Amino acid sequence: MSRYEIRLSGAGGQGMILAGIILAESGVMVDDLNVSQSQSYGPESRGGASRAEVVFDEDQIDFPKVIKPDLLVCLTQEAFNQYGEDLKNYGVIIADSRIDTTKLKDKLKNNLYQLNILDLAANKIGKEISANMVVLGIIAKIIQKKIPVEFIKKAIIEKVPPQTVDDNMEAFELGFQLKLDKRSYAYGRI
Repeated sequence: MSRYEIRLSGAGGQGMILAGIILAESGVMVDDLNVSQSQSYGPESRGGASRAEVVFDEDQIDFPKVIKPDLLVCLTQEAFNQYGEDLKNYGVIIADSRIDTTKLKDKLKNNLYQLNILDLAANKIGKEISANMVVLGIIAKIIQKKIPVEFIKKAIIEKVPPQTVDDNMEAFELGFQLKLDKRSYAYGRI
C-alpha cells in the first residue's frame, strides 16, 4: 500500500478523535505498515470543530498529516464545507445524510456516499455518540483488504471503556453491514 490518508471530521463530542486513534492502533497491528495519527479540535469541549487524521504507508512517513485525503468522513455541515474540496480525485467522502452537499455534487459525482450515520446511531443503538463506531464499521468495509476487520475490532475493545464494548461493537457492526455501492471500493488505492 502506498500512502493512504483518512480524515475524520465533525463536532467535538462525536468521537472522531477516538475513531482516529482506533484506526491508527489497528494499522500498527499490520506488519510492515507505518502509521501516523494526529488530531485537532476547537476550544469547546462539545460542539466545536473536531478532526482526526490517520496516514498509512508501507514506506517511511515523511509528513505525518493528511495532505489530500483518500477517504474523508464528514458528520457536520461545517466539516463538509471546510474539507469537502480537499479530496483526492479518486477519493471517497462518507457524509451524514443531514449535510447539504449540493455545492459539490457535480465535482464529487460517484465519490460521495451520504448515509444516515447519526440517525442510525441514535435510533438503533440509542446513543448518537455511537456514530463514531458506525463510521469505523463503514471504513473497515472499505479498507478491509489492507487493515483486517479483526484488527479494528481488537483496537475498539482495547480503547473503549469495558462497560461500553457491547454497544460499541453493535454500532461497528451496524456500520459494517451498511450497503455501499461497489464504486466505493474502486476509488483509492487501499
